Parts: sequence; structure tokens; C-alpha cells
Amino acid sequence: MRTLCSSTLIGEFFVIGFAGLVAMKDPDLETSTVWTVCGIAMALSVLLCGMATRPGGVQLGWALQVALIASGFIVPMMFFMGAMFAALWWASVHFGRKIDEARARFAAQAAEGETA
Repeated sequence: MRTLCSSTLIGEFFVIGFAGLVAMKDPDLETSTVWTVCGIAMALSVLLCGMATRPGGVQLGWALQVALIASGFIVPMMFFMGAMFAALWWASVHFGRKIDEARARFAAQAAEGETA
């Protein structure tokens, strides 16, 4: 699960950065505010790469997905991008867990075969 979730989060890191560049063109927003918010979101996405398999990591990932969708109120294209990354996050968690279960099952079978 960690590999799939980390891949999604690193993709989000870049999308958040590019959204910050687009948001800077809005004359109503201050550059420092844009980069503070984007910097926090980018740092969270990188930190979550290591926390994906820890308790609360998936929930924090969902919070990041909600924030990414909500950023569409500033950069409208982020409604679409946020929804796409939320779908990727779901797939990463769902299929990542299935892969982890299969790996554990295969490891148990291999260990059982060695002892027999």
C-alpha cells in the first residue's frame, strides 16, 4: 500500500506546486499567502508518504484530498484535478491493501513450505 499511496502523494506534490503558480496570477491573492498554503500542503504530501501505513495516515490522506478539491474555489481546474487525485487515492488504498494481503499470504505459504 505504501508504494501506491506514496506515488499518488508525490504526484499531488507537483500538482499543488503548479496550482500555486497559477494562483499567483490572481491579483486578489498575496504571493506569501499562496506559497504558505501551498508549502504546507506540499510538505504534508511528502510527510504522508512515510505515514501512509501508520495509524491515521490514510485519514490524513483523505483530508489532503478534500483540501485539494476545495482549492478549486481558488483555481477552478483543481476541482477536476482534486477529484482525479481523490479517485487515485482511493484506488491506492484499496488495491494497496489487497496487494499487502496477497504478499502476506504468499510469505506464509513460502514459510510453510520451508518448514515442511
